[in-house]
Amino acid sequence: MATFEQLAERIERLLLRHDELKRTNALLEQQIAVLAAERDNLKSRLAAARARVDALLERMPAGGGEP
Repeated sequence: MATFEQLAERIERLLLRHDELKRTNALLEQQIAVLAAERDNLKSRLAAARARVDALLERMPAGGGEP
């Protein structure tokens, strides 16, 4: 049977682990936010690039291979 001191020590370790996990979780949430913003920026840049390519393709002559 565990003594009161052993239980108190175990509870203290669990509380420290809990705090550590909360800090880790906060850092991971921050990284997710940064990566989501980066993803959104890249998606926006990709859409703009696609629009420019489409505009260039529309300006190209629809010739039958004539130089």
